[in-house]
Amino acid sequence: MEDDNSLLHVNHDPITVVGSCKLCSRELTNAELLSIIIKCVNFAAIKHKDQRRKDEQETPYINHPIGVANILSQEGNIHDPVVIIAALLHDIVEDTNTTFEEIENQFGTEVCNIVKEVTDDKSLPKAERKKLQIQNASKKSHKAKLINLADKLYNLRDLQRAIPVGWSQDRVKEYFKWSKAVVDGCRGTNFSLERELDVIFAERIAQDRENCTCKRSLIP
Repeated sequence: MEDDNSLLHVNHDPITVVGSCKLCSRELTNAELLSIIIKCVNFAAIKHKDQRRKDEQETPYINHPIGVANILSQEGNIHDPVVIIAALLHDIVEDTNTTFEEIENQFGTEVCNIVKEVTDDKSLPKAERKKLQIQNASKKSHKAKLINLADKLYNLRDLQRAIPVGWSQDRVKEYFKWSKAVVDGCRGTNFSLERELDVIFAERIAQDRENCTCKRSLIP
């Protein structure tokens, strides 16, 4: 008789193992989940290996998706493996030669669908992509909104740390204004992340008022 274990396989849900019947299905063990997370980090590191952030230090780009996943886990108290894996992959189709089919084959359908939600259509002009992020923010799934919030939090903190090479102060202000519009479309998703974002927006408003002779905020 065939060993029951030979019937087990990981399906397109990365955190479930299914057997020959529903009774045989189970969630992955902690060790198996850890293995998938490490596999994903390695996958993302290889894909992003030649990319750098736009700061003067040319920080390795992989720091960003790992940082977004860390914000979700440590500050958002999000421990859903699907969200963490999707966060690690959230820029990978936009910025590398990775396909959605590759993501689905490696990490499952749900992860792939979330990555699709947070991926811009690079065939569109940049201004149109940014406009669509604002328009579509409220329409995204809860898990995609979590990634959007953590992504904006990471990027805004990075802007506070160092302005990208070639950016003017006006461009920085516009990025804050645009980010707030996207975040506002994700309100009600995660109190902790939204609170941290609001602290940053408040600090920016205070800074702009201090530097503006008419004392009016540049962020509504």
